[in-house]
Amino acid sequence: MGRRCNLSLSPVMLLFWFASFSLVNGKTNLTRPSVTPINRDLYHTSDTLMEEIKALVHRHPDKLYMEVIGSQNKGYRVEMTVVTYCRNRKEIDDRSKYRVLLSFGQHGRELITSELALRILSILIGEQFLPNMDPSSLNNTLERFVIKMVPMENLNGRKLVEAGDLCERRNGLSIYLSNFNYYVRVMSPCKIVSMLKFCSMAGRGVDLNRNWSVDWGKKEKDYDPYEENPGIAPFSEPETQIMRKLCVSFEPHIWVNVHSGMEASHALFMPYDHKNTTPHGSPAQRVRLMLENLNRLHCKQRCVVGSGGGSVGYLAHGTATDYMYDIARVPMAFTFEIYGDRTGSSKDCFKMFNPSDLTTFNGVLNDWSAAFFAMFNMSTHELDVLHSKISVPSLEKLVSIDDYLNGYLMERSSRYGKKKEVLELGMQEIRTYFRLFLLSSVLLMFMFCSRISKSRRQIVSGMPL
Repeated sequence: MGRRCNLSLSPVMLLFWFASFSLVNGKTNLTRPSVTPINRDLYHTSDTLMEEIKALVHRHPDKLYMEVIGSQNKGYRVEMTVVTYCRNRKEIDDRSKYRVLLSFGQHGRELITSELALRILSILIGEQFLPNMDPSSLNNTLERFVIKMVPMENLNGRKLVEAGDLCERRNGLSIYLSNFNYYVRVMSPCKIVSMLKFCSMAGRGVDLNRNWSVDWGKKEKDYDPYEENPGIAPFSEPETQIMRKLCVSFEPHIWVNVHSGMEASHALFMPYDHKNTTPHGSPAQRVRLMLENLNRLHCKQRCVVGSGGGSVGYLAHGTATDYMYDIARVPMAFTFEIYGDRTGSSKDCFKMFNPSDLTTFNGVLNDWSAAFFAMFNMSTHELDVLHSKISVPSLEKLVSIDDYLNGYLMERSSRYGKKKEVLELGMQEIRTYFRLFLLSSVLLMFMFCSRISKSRRQIVSGMPL
């Protein structure tokens, strides 16, 4: 006879219980304690922030276009909002324009990054303005760009943060939260608990900035599975699959991955994250010089400039920026760290990753909005120089068959020409079938050898002495 379940759980209790679960290689972790709560007077919830962005798009359909892209993997569903800016929406597909892809909120606990996304959008469409910047000069710069922005890459992880797990950086289990009220109405408490336990075991808990293919899965001595779980394979997560497809279809010239929480507070990183070096050659040197000028003009020399692997204090494997530079061939691939509280404790996550007072909050948004638009302005000259010197053979790259089968690299006639082929094969499934094939082959070989051995013993035993 099974154990009798006698539980009386309110929806709030269940939601809190659910939010406290996160997956690390099949194990659950307790929520890390936090001291400073989310300042609701400063920060939007994920829902209200998306509503604000939707309202911006509705008010400025001539400049903004919004789409929601969905993806799913084994019951885990993701919806990602992508906003495209172009001063004349009819020119969105104009391949003569430089293309920018920006990602915010890749880690759930870094709320300030998505607030910066909203601020940049408001400036792009002219509802807010940058001090000390000539509007005509800004307009001339923006005429040359199409900007595609993901305001909140890790929406499910953000939902877990809003539910109370303020230290969560990985993707979440909140796909079930959309139907939570339904489950509470139609299911018994015991069944709900069983379902949530299953969710916690089958959920994600993957660091989206470790789930890309360049140097994926390598673990340093200080590897923390709670912080850096890379997933079961490169691009195993729907979020990174969507971002890769955006990169493949959009072919950006500039990529910026926006983060917060670094102890040094501010940084302008270029590749590489997985090794202690920056790319060689004149183009990379010019890009570094541009970042140093940006540091001088807008960071007041407070930003760390260089490779993430050489500056942040640890190596990171499987990052988006390394993929964008090494595989997707994005000429300018950056990671910006926009805030960090040096006095903050690792247990006080909201304070460590997000400004909690109005003055600092506005200062971060103002300073980094200005830095982004200055970067747009500087990059046009650098991209013009790069474009004038570029040759088709120099852009081709020999890759392994593993990369090719994974669909990690597009074959193209030219970096700025027509795309010839996009290979999108499910390498994860292929590997599974291949492993099954190998396993079945080994089993068949074992059975075959066993049968031969048994036949020989029978023949030997039947022979006369």
